[in-house]
Amino acid sequence: MNERQVVLAITGASGAVYGLRLAEELLRASVRLTVLISRPGFAVLKEECGLVLDGDARGVRETLCRHFGVDAKQLAHYAEDDLFAPIASGSAAPDALVICPCSMGTLARVATGVSGNLLERCADVMLKEHRRLIMVPRETPLNEIHLENMLKLSRMGVRMIPAMPAFYNHPRSLDDLVDFVVGRVLDDIGIAHRLVRRWGEGAGTGD
Repeated sequence: MNERQVVLAITGASGAVYGLRLAEELLRASVRLTVLISRPGFAVLKEECGLVLDGDARGVRETLCRHFGVDAKQLAHYAEDDLFAPIASGSAAPDALVICPCSMGTLARVATGVSGNLLERCADVMLKEHRRLIMVPRETPLNEIHLENMLKLSRMGVRMIPAMPAFYNHPRSLDDLVDFVVGRVLDDIGIAHRLVRRWGEGAGTGD
């Protein structure tokens, strides 16, 4: 069985913890993971999660590997202006790209075909190659432009999994709320997990 390759992009939307938790689960599933981080994404990771990622792309990769406890064979990282990265070409498109969390700015640029950096170029590649593209939008309230962009991308086959945790599983902590959203993303990629109680495994109501 070929090793699955997934790209995880973390943007400047609030909710960086979703991206970090998703990365943990993907690495646990032995997925070959590439992490992309937008410039605002670095700032939010520091502000919300206390994760400081300074230096060049190699330094960021080393810090990420230490943070997740993996070696460089399983985790890659490229600078946002590195359009020579393999994932910038359809000939090396990954199995899936997850933008988590996804800012409305990133969503809008993808929706209009703007490829100003590696993250946006990778999204463009996923669309043109008809590969799995998942967005986890994190914004509230949503205006008409946001909704129109989501609808446009959804009609192209992009999966929209907004950061909207459910409560039927009786969450007891912030981790439980995060795990619910991450679990839905993993379900969509087809990666097994035990992050949340499935419907029918106990009392509750559907989401």
